[in-house]
Amino acid sequence: MKKILSILIVTFLTALTATAQPTVVKTEMRAVWLTIIGGIDWPRTEAQNESSMRKQQQELCHILDELKAANINCVLMHTRVRASVVYPSQIEPWYEFLAGKCGRSPGYDPLQFCIDECHKRGMECHAWVVTIPVGKWNSAATKQLRQKMPKNIVKIGDEGFMNPERPETADYLARICREITERYDIDGIHLDYIRYPENWKIKVSREEGRRHITHIVKVIRQAVKSVKPWVMYSCSPIGKFDDLPRYNSRGWNAYTKVCQDAQGWLRDGLMDALFPMMYFKGDHFYPFAVDWQQHDSKRIVAGGLGTYMLDRGQQNWPLDVMKREMYVLRSLGIGHAHFRSKFFTDNTKGIYDFSKEEFDRYPALVPPMTWEHAEAPDAPATVSKEGNILTWSAVTTGESYTLYNIYASKTTPVNTADARNLVATRVMNTTWQADPSMHYAVTAIDRYGNEGPARQDVATSAEIDLPSTTQAPNVELLHSDGNYLTIPSGHENNSYLAVETMQGTIIATYPNTQRLDISKLPKGFYLLKTLQEQGIARRVGYFMK
Repeated sequence: MKKILSILIVTFLTALTATAQPTVVKTEMRAVWLTIIGGIDWPRTEAQNESSMRKQQQELCHILDELKAANINCVLMHTRVRASVVYPSQIEPWYEFLAGKCGRSPGYDPLQFCIDECHKRGMECHAWVVTIPVGKWNSAATKQLRQKMPKNIVKIGDEGFMNPERPETADYLARICREITERYDIDGIHLDYIRYPENWKIKVSREEGRRHITHIVKVIRQAVKSVKPWVMYSCSPIGKFDDLPRYNSRGWNAYTKVCQDAQGWLRDGLMDALFPMMYFKGDHFYPFAVDWQQHDSKRIVAGGLGTYMLDRGQQNWPLDVMKREMYVLRSLGIGHAHFRSKFFTDNTKGIYDFSKEEFDRYPALVPPMTWEHAEAPDAPATVSKEGNILTWSAVTTGESYTLYNIYASKTTPVNTADARNLVATRVMNTTWQADPSMHYAVTAIDRYGNEGPARQDVATSAEIDLPSTTQAPNVELLHSDGNYLTIPSGHENNSYLAVETMQGTIIATYPNTQRLDISKLPKGFYLLKTLQEQGIARRVGYFMK
């Protein structure tokens, strides 16, 4: 049954994108990997003096400005590169490409600078930590690590790797991640290469190999979450989890090949999010995207896009390949992450223009980690506008400082369920420069991403989050408890369910079921339809969330 369902979903979603228009979603992970190794994304300038240091910082600010303009909401910042780091660490030396030499300071703290600049722009900053590979065997950083851990670094070819089967590896990596978490206001710790190297001759059973890798994941998680439980813990697994009944991974997958049980980490609560490296196309992408979605355990998945494949020097994909993949990920309720920043911001084959002007035209919030903490903050007690200054009262959320989202429209009350009205995200203070001709609403958001109810800048009959222009149809509504929708009998022979807005836009599709999970939908009124494999749609009924 799963085999048939996967084929049907892939067929339907691929056909759907042929005439697709971007749907507007309020909550979606949109990330970019900012790669520092070799300076291939950043920096282009070595920080040798005050002038070159400022130029290096300006380069980063320019990249972040472009990402913000394209409504990217998460930057995966290369933090541990290869046995070296981009901040003043007590454990590992400075990365060589910052100032031209391993161990040499660039004269400032790039990690702190990037966090501050991301937060100024309302974006999250996650520390991207490369785990098992440590670089060229005779590089300065690898030599230092070999001296510290002579029995724990293994040579394969001319590269060095930490041994995933020795407990020192987990403890050492946990120390680095704990150091980052304790010292920085980071939003996430993102592990890369948390697996066996593909050319490692694994002598233990695959089951035992997975236990070794999972042990590392557990130890690092404890080090991070014991300090700041709101820090998102994620990794970038191989883009194909394992062979599927119909679609073979061609010997390159996470679970069997390199002992990376990423779906199990979601299921067992060890990871908050996955960014699978799905740098493939066609049958190597779509079925595996469905597989990630079917095993997301209601946590965050953002498909890693091979944006670099658009380059003529790479595989030279046409832009339509990337467009279709992005449409399918959104149809599945999965976010997206571009690899790498330079290919995205260079507008390779128009990918940046497509994202900024069409697909991600409106902002989106990073999905909340409700499994860590689900209580949303209160609304600001007051919101007022005087001229072009919007102010609101502070909200206290307990564990960490509170952030705010600002919505605006020409009409009141402002509909905060509509991402088209979202004009500022993760604002860190309680004032904002406003347009006197607009109405505003403000919500508080905690560090877990939970957003509270809105407070309008004009007194209304009720402080609401539902669209002011949307009224419930004068019919009996389908039964919903806010998280699950009960599907009435008589629709079992249809292949899919589709949720449509009152404006006629399909915003989500699902395999047919008797109890539909609607927890990720924004508040509002919707029409539920069935979809048959032939594309025939029939109305089931209306519901409200």
